[in-house]
Amino acid sequence: MGNNLDALTTVFTEFYYFVTVVFMFLIHVGFCMYEVGASRRRNHMHTLMKNTMLIPLVTITFFFFGWWIYWAFPNGPFIFEGQGLIDGSANAPWSETMGTNLGDRITGVFWAAFLLFSWTAASIVSGSVIERIRSSAFWIHAVLIGSVFWIIDAAWGWHYDGWMVKLLGYHDAYASGVIHAIAGGYALGVLVVLGPRLGKFAKDGTPRDIPPHNPWMVTLGLFMIYTGFWGFYAACNVPAISPELIGGQITGETWTATNIYLAPTSLSAITFNFLMSLSGGLIAAYIVSKGDSFWTYSGGLAGIICASAGNDLYHPIQAMFIGAIGAACAYKLHFWVERKFKIDDAVGAVAVHGYAGFIGLVICGFMLWGAPSSPFEGYASINPLGQFLGAIIMFGVLGFLPAFIVSKIMAGAGILRIPAAAELQGLDHHDEAAYQNAVADVIAAEKAAI
Repeated sequence: MGNNLDALTTVFTEFYYFVTVVFMFLIHVGFCMYEVGASRRRNHMHTLMKNTMLIPLVTITFFFFGWWIYWAFPNGPFIFEGQGLIDGSANAPWSETMGTNLGDRITGVFWAAFLLFSWTAASIVSGSVIERIRSSAFWIHAVLIGSVFWIIDAAWGWHYDGWMVKLLGYHDAYASGVIHAIAGGYALGVLVVLGPRLGKFAKDGTPRDIPPHNPWMVTLGLFMIYTGFWGFYAACNVPAISPELIGGQITGETWTATNIYLAPTSLSAITFNFLMSLSGGLIAAYIVSKGDSFWTYSGGLAGIICASAGNDLYHPIQAMFIGAIGAACAYKLHFWVERKFKIDDAVGAVAVHGYAGFIGLVICGFMLWGAPSSPFEGYASINPLGQFLGAIIMFGVLGFLPAFIVSKIMAGAGILRIPAAAELQGLDHHDEAAYQNAVADVIAAEKAAI
């Protein structure tokens, strides 16, 4: 009976994560639609290809080293205190678990779930930089955020043995920070160096509106992202686990579903809170934007992201209000930063993911103050300071800082931004002769200025 139960649980878990991966693929479909709809006609194929090619690049690099990082570095700067490097060896690319080993039916689908998180992180950055970044430069950034920096923060703050969970009481059940704050911070680091699109700001610094080319496609893309987010939430859970595997401290004798930290939860809980935080975000964004369609739909996403840190423990009404706060703050901060610092975030990705994720982590520290961060003994409880420090680590230390440094190096080497002539002509370059003429004109103007 025990062996049959184990076999049934294994097969169910394998299928569970497989389905979450299929759902999450819709997130990437949505991002492609969203970005193409937000870009202007002359940049459609470049925008689409830029976001498409991150799939093979991040997938291959995540196979070779991204997945290993998650298991090898949960102790972060305190790596020598634990067995992380030893634990990581089972997930190295040459390990038998990273192949068609029938004795391990879980690693492949669990790896794929994390891989789709990686795609999401890279796509968040992709939308913010459309119409002016070199594809090759973005692809380098995609590998760095997708296979290095976000997975480091997952090892620190999402792994059940992560040092941030142990020492800070960090809690981020559905990735307000682990995916969204870091990706928003990373996008901001790139944008500070990359600069705005030509014509975005008037001579007096006033920002000009560059509306989406196809609002219908943007809307459908966001609804695809909403849909894929269901799979994202489910993939952050363990569908069934025996009490023996977590010491019997919380679950007693009953097998249960758990969150990423191995604390009990249920799909019912996240269904309530997903829909309530989405609804709170939509209503608040509609009100603060005065019915602007782009920001209403984006606000729904910001609402989910803001509440995600604690959506395993919030009451649905709490999730609704937190979602509303996140959407309103994202909208206001986007335009304040745009005016104050001349940051051209083409799709509001920094605000929707970065600011909302950061704020969601801080709110979680107050709302869940004193709740256990883990079912294991000896871990710090959830607290405001730990969440605030965690938000800084996610958004700033692992997000903004490396993106800024790498972008500065790229800009110095002349490989970050496309030439002005190409930007004016459009990145799809259907008329090669016109493109070459435009390039020649810009070069001539530069020489004349010297």
